[in-house]
Formats: sequence, structure tokens, C-alpha cells
Amino acid sequence: MIVLGLSGALKHDPSSALLVDGEIVAAAEEERFTRDKHAKDTPPYESARFCLEYAGVDPQDVDYVAFPYAPISLFSPARWHYARRYWYAPDRALDALLNGNRRFRAHRKTITALGERLGIDWIKTEFVPVEHHLAHASSAYHLSGFTEKCAILGVDGKGEYATTFFGYGEGGRIHKIKEFYDPDSLGGVYGAITEYLGFEMLDGEYKVMGMAPYGDDTRYDLSRLIRPAGRGFEVDTRLVNTVGLRRYKENGQGFFFSDKLIEWLGPRRQGDAADDPYIHYAASMQTLFEKWVFELIDEYLGDVLAETGRLAFAGGGALNVKLNQHLLDRDDISELFVQPASGDSGTALGAATHVAIERGDAVAPMQHAYLGPRYTNAECLAVLEDHADTCKWVKMQDPVNETADVLAAGNPVAWFQGRMEFGPRALGARSILGCPSVAGIADRINEQIKFRERWRPFCPSMLDRVAPDILQTDHPAPYMTITFEVAEHWRDRIPEVVHEDGTARAQVVDAQSNPRYYALLEALEARTGNGVALNTSLNRRGEPMVCAPQDALNMFLGSDLQYLALEDWLVTKR
Repeated sequence: MIVLGLSGALKHDPSSALLVDGEIVAAAEEERFTRDKHAKDTPPYESARFCLEYAGVDPQDVDYVAFPYAPISLFSPARWHYARRYWYAPDRALDALLNGNRRFRAHRKTITALGERLGIDWIKTEFVPVEHHLAHASSAYHLSGFTEKCAILGVDGKGEYATTFFGYGEGGRIHKIKEFYDPDSLGGVYGAITEYLGFEMLDGEYKVMGMAPYGDDTRYDLSRLIRPAGRGFEVDTRLVNTVGLRRYKENGQGFFFSDKLIEWLGPRRQGDAADDPYIHYAASMQTLFEKWVFELIDEYLGDVLAETGRLAFAGGGALNVKLNQHLLDRDDISELFVQPASGDSGTALGAATHVAIERGDAVAPMQHAYLGPRYTNAECLAVLEDHADTCKWVKMQDPVNETADVLAAGNPVAWFQGRMEFGPRALGARSILGCPSVAGIADRINEQIKFRERWRPFCPSMLDRVAPDILQTDHPAPYMTITFEVAEHWRDRIPEVVHEDGTARAQVVDAQSNPRYYALLEALEARTGNGVALNTSLNRRGEPMVCAPQDALNMFLGSDLQYLALEDWLVTKR
């Protein structure tokens, strides 16, 4: 059975994923090909074409196209809840009741046209819509490797109407316990405060999370943003998650918060500094977000967790690595799987796995996230030859040890190797690497290479055999989705990857999933005594992660990078 998942229904982060007989063959975000961050209002054509070509699949042989957005019945509480809560914007409320599936119809038309452009025969291929949060749930549960019953959590901004999902998986089936609906969205509140703090929603939430450790969460109380309501919560839409005339506007741009928020907290943050009072607002928002996630877990998943100790988590909120650290600290959670592509790009994969399961395939657990394109040395050389006036290169006889020498000498290296990662994290395929014991290398990469805020932290990639000593746990951490307390005796050894609060968002690397990267970490260990590398994504601020050799050369030439390991070629500047 061949299932092609296509996402992008919410007009951002379109992606494609291909399953063949239950195995993930390929998956990629559209932004990597179009070079437009989040690829807003763009159908996932290039990513779908890549998936089909990589697998050698004729578009006419696709059995199902899975789409993570579905029609919602008028008899569902979702549309009525939306209408009631948006009473102050009658056009929105009436639209939900009278024409509540218009977006689905428009998206289906877009996907139908996209399929025809790809060469899909809609007479033979079935289009299968999957509810957005069910796709998130499937991407976590069906790929977790959990063979026994587990709790499932989904937290994001919104799908069709739902914002938060609680359920459990058992015997390959997903059972819904509870959903909350727009505008009552924990992810939406976090996104609104992200905008208030001067970042872009859908892109800057992790910056708020990174800013939070610099602040004091007791300095300002943001609890009025979210209030208890029955067995759940309600968002104060006089302040955040606003629509229509309630939105605060600045230079013609509307935001997801109101003028009343500005009156309460003061002007919206400007610039790149992490300063008072905004660092304290970030800390308070992070604490409020965690508080409500925990309370809702207790209410709706407590019994399942007490029985199983296992949690599968997806949705944009699952990229909040501090939350995930505190989830793992809970006594009732012993195993936590966070889908590495937890944001909306991962719903292409989730919709595909859900349809595959429903149609009778057994879906294999996710073994790694290296699901994108790869390029040969010959393809890399062809690009290099077009830049002979600005670059010079040599073919490394021993790429691992020669790169390790450059790193150990205190130089950052752009590391372009093998298949591109799926999801927002660089995992040693499209990375900028540094030696974490070299003082100041993090500031250098932030200021001269990534061109981003100085206070932004970096992550460590570490050998699986040293990780338990560094992180004080042997819990799996292959995808940089959880932060851990760094052991005291390691903090001075790798200071450039330890955050302000003594934690690190770690990637634990094993030899099977990425042999060359593992060997590089071993070579670095032989030179420095630490089997750890500073690892950040190969891109500049505001750009998607690098995909192709040409992208890597553009990044290299447009920054202060001096070394690029482009497969077996070591590239420097003339």
C-alpha cells in the first residue's frame, strides 16, 4: 500500500510524507525547497515530488492521499463552541454555523489540483481527510514504538476547531477522551504572548522559551489570561486570542492580542535585547503554560498514566522542550515519546500513518528523522565549480578526522552530510558544529554566522555512551525534543551548550542512525576528551534550514563561516 500525506491546510508549514507498506520512505517540508520560511500559502508540490521521486513511485500508483484537515459536522460541539465564544465578532460566529466547512472545501480543491499537477489519477487514488488533531496524535502514537497502551497528548494553536487533544492508544487504535476548541487554546495564548514579546507567531515561540530562564516568573502574574471553567479552562479573549476589531494593530498589522493587553503590560517589545520586564513576562508565560498542561493531564490522562507510565506527545506545544523536561520529571511518566516533527509539518506524516493503519497496514516505528534528500559528491562538485571564483576545495581522504581537527582547533564547521532531517531540528545532517569547550564559540556563531540574538542557546549532540553521565538519565533523546539538567561535573567541560538554567536540549546520537556523525563525535572526543559537539541548524536567521548544496554554498558565502564539509569536500573561501 502506498500512502502520500500532504499537509498545509492551515496555510503554513506544508510538507509531504510517503509510506510504502507501512514504512516511512521519505518526508520533507516544502520550505526547504522553496527557500521561504514556513512556505505560507504554498501547496506542498516540491516536497511531494521529492518523496515520489526518491521512492521511485509513479504518482498513478499512489493508493491514498491523506490530508490532515477534515469536515466537522454541525452536530459537533466544536462549531457551536466557536460561535458562542466569538459572539463579539458576529461574522465569525455565523460563518462557523452556516458555512463551517468552507476552508475544508477550499483545501480539497487545492489538493486535487496539486495531485493533478503531480500526475495522480483521482479515479484510482482515494483522497482521505483526517482530523487535524487526530493526525497529530497518530504521528506520535503510531510512530512511538509503544506496543502497549499509552496516553496521547496534542497541544497546538488550532486545527479545524480543536486546539488540545487528550486520548489514549491501544492495539493500534486511537481513542479520544477530550478536546478543547478555539479560542480556548493554550498554544494560542503562548503564540499571542510570543507576538507581544516581539517575535513572529509560529516561529518565535522557542525564543520565548529560551528567554524565560533569564527572567523571574514571580515578578508578574499572567494568570488572568487563562481562567478555570468546569473541568477545563477558558481564555480571556478580551486580552489574547482575539479576532476582528479587538485586535491590537501596529503599522497596519493586526496581532492576536488586544489593546487591553498593551494597557496592562506596556508597549510591545522591540529589538533583540533580552531585558526587563520582557524576560519576566516570558518566564511567567512559560510557567502558566506548563501549569495548565499539567492540570489538564491530571484531569484527563491521570488514570491512563497511572496505568501505563507512557505518553506520546505532538502538536506545536510539544516543541516546548522545557515542558517536556518537566513532563519526564513526573512520577507517573516513565516513557515519553515526542514526535520530532511535532508542528504542523508533521501532520503529513500523521495523516499518512493514520490512513495506513485504518486501511490495514502495520506501521513501523520511527527509527530516525533523516528522511529528506541526499546529494552525491559529484552533485556537490558541480555546484562548487560554479563558485570557483569565491571558493576553493579539497576532497578529504578522511572526512571524519579532518573535520574533527578543524573543530578541535576552535573553528565552527558547516556540516552537510547524507539525508536532510525532517522536522525543525538539525540532527547532524544540515548542521553548524562547534567544539563546546572553546570559550566564546557560541557568541561567535550567534553574531557572525547565524546573525541572531546573543542570548539564544545552543544544543549539544553527544555520544550515547557518555549521555547518561552528562544528562543523569538513560531515557532516549535522539531528536532534541527534551531538555535535561546537565551534571555539575560536565558544566565546565562543555559550557557553550549549557543554558542559563543549567540545562541542555540534548541529542543523543547512536552509531546506527547516523554512523558518520557518531564517528565525528568519537573523533572529537579523542582530541578534547568530550564526546560532545555544539550543534545548531545550518541556516541564517529568518531562513529555512539548508536542503541542497547550492543552499549550503549560499549560506557559507553569506556569513563568517570559514569551513564547509560538503559531503567529502572540505570547502574554504578564497
